[in-house]
Amino acid sequence: MNSTGISAALEGGAGYRAVQKADEQVLVRQAQAGNRPAFEELVRRYDRDVLRLALNLLRGSEDARDVYQEVFLRAYRNLSRFRFECSFYTWIYRIATNVCLDHLRRKNTRREEQAPESADADGAAPDFFDQQTEHRSAANPERHFLGQELGRHITAALGGLSPRERMVFELKHYEGLKLRVIGDMLGTSEETVKNSLFRATRKLRASLDGMR
Repeated sequence: MNSTGISAALEGGAGYRAVQKADEQVLVRQAQAGNRPAFEELVRRYDRDVLRLALNLLRGSEDARDVYQEVFLRAYRNLSRFRFECSFYTWIYRIATNVCLDHLRRKNTRREEQAPESADADGAAPDFFDQQTEHRSAANPERHFLGQELGRHITAALGGLSPRERMVFELKHYEGLKLRVIGDMLGTSEETVKNSLFRATRKLRASLDGMR
């Protein structure tokens, strides 16, 4: 493709995104006016992103489903408050991070009140690192065992973080979000997010030092 063709393709992509944004605003306004199919279309556009975020942050599929339902229930109840000062995607992600944070806080409280359980007792979904190493280590039982051990250690180390530290760490490293965006979602400054990330990283390194 020559330079003219590339420029045209880029302009077409930008135009498509502009149309998508305008189309989304129409959907939001229709949903705010009580058009249920319009809201269902917004849900369809972002339900996978919300579910992926919940799975990454909470690790348990049952917890993630509960959060997923709560996120869109809150979005429906508060849709009239959406003022188009940000994209609907940012708004729904902000709700999702707040719901996940509340869930992590409640889970930490319950954990402190109950006796410790094994890592697999609550039916948690396989750890991300387990999934990444499983297909490479299946032919080597020792490597497979070490991969599972690493996953358990990382999960346990993440469990030792405060809910906000864990949220910031996973939004940064699992979702790939910028610190400024995370700050917007959590209603705090980029500097505060940076400090939370620093503390989380330091705690994780200390927890995992014993594996070396």
